[in-house]
Amino acid sequence: MTPTTEDLRGDAPPRGPLLLDPAFLRLWCGATASGLATWSLPFVLGLAVLERSITPTVLGLVLAARTVGFLLAVPAAGVLADRYSRRAVVLWAGLAAAVAAPVIAYGLGRSTLVMAVAALVAGAGQGACRPAFQALTAEVVLAADRRRANAAMTVAVRVTSLVAPGLTALLATVAGVWALLIATGALWLVAGLLPPAGKPSAPTSGTRFAPVAEFLEGVREARRHPWFLAGLGALTAVIATGYSATGVALPLVSRDDYGTEFVLAAATTGYTVGALLGGLLLSRWSPRAPGWTALLGLGCYGLAPLSLVVPTSPLVVIAAYVVAGVGIELFNVPWFTATQHEVAPDKLARVSSLDFLLSYGLAPLGLSVMAPLIEHVGVAPVMVGCAVICFAAPALAALHPSSRSFATGSAVRG
Repeated sequence: MTPTTEDLRGDAPPRGPLLLDPAFLRLWCGATASGLATWSLPFVLGLAVLERSITPTVLGLVLAARTVGFLLAVPAAGVLADRYSRRAVVLWAGLAAAVAAPVIAYGLGRSTLVMAVAALVAGAGQGACRPAFQALTAEVVLAADRRRANAAMTVAVRVTSLVAPGLTALLATVAGVWALLIATGALWLVAGLLPPAGKPSAPTSGTRFAPVAEFLEGVREARRHPWFLAGLGALTAVIATGYSATGVALPLVSRDDYGTEFVLAAATTGYTVGALLGGLLLSRWSPRAPGWTALLGLGCYGLAPLSLVVPTSPLVVIAAYVVAGVGIELFNVPWFTATQHEVAPDKLARVSSLDFLLSYGLAPLGLSVMAPLIEHVGVAPVMVGCAVICFAAPALAALHPSSRSFATGSAVRG
């Protein structure tokens, strides 16, 4: 069906169940496969450490190489996905990661260098997929359906996060780590081959390829949207401080204050369950002030570090993580939907790459700072400081008038 002007502006009503749309179903399955493959590599390599196929040091080096690949690929993929076909970028990114997975398997117990180089390629595939999938979603899904589409994407990710660890551990007892790494490559193959084609890309013949200048065009587009800069600043602050700090502190608190791994496992599961509930809520509910709702949800993450300040009932910690999980999806779904709707379509992948580069790119830096900081000053002061930042950053972002609806009056909408 040819989209109407109302469809493109987002004024038309939703068209019905999205998963009955073959194009969206292919996109949803491809994105889900990429999310599962992204999650599975560190988990499967963790199982390899337990089996003594590799050492914890090798695991750290391999995962660091994957992070480097991700950070190098994200801005380049944003430029390529705006200049050429978003579908083609997803394809080549998926194929690269699919080839890397069996190479990592080959390097197990043989060569750390081989594993690290392959992990670099896998990380590049993961990084290249992120902005390309965001832009491809805007091409495949009509504007009125994008909130539900983004909610469906995140629900799939959260269900996977709940089910996959136990299933993967069970399969490892039967098939082994090597086979699981091959299966990860197969998931990347699905992620690359399955998504549908989007809109034909604008012709680029005769124009000079200048990746730095073109990425800076995306930065200038982002600057046209004050709500985006404010929200990205808040998101980056929360991930670099609260998310990173709790990643270090929760295992320590679970061990030292409660003497059991139960709190760690229950809080982590509670966060995922909360995020799943948040995604389901946003699939049905369209908030009247989506920007303020999103920033309020983002601020809820401050409850996670706050629950770790002093020993309390495990139920308090678990409840805080559940609320934080709900909040993160109250942020994610309106955030992705607004970006797809408000940003100029020919610059969407570059703006999305800036989003992932700053928010997730600074997370490793936050982790590297939080561990020694906690060691020197203690868990409680660091948790209090991170909680204050998690509450304050979204509140400050909400002060700009455009943050109420995550909308810019002069935006070129897709």
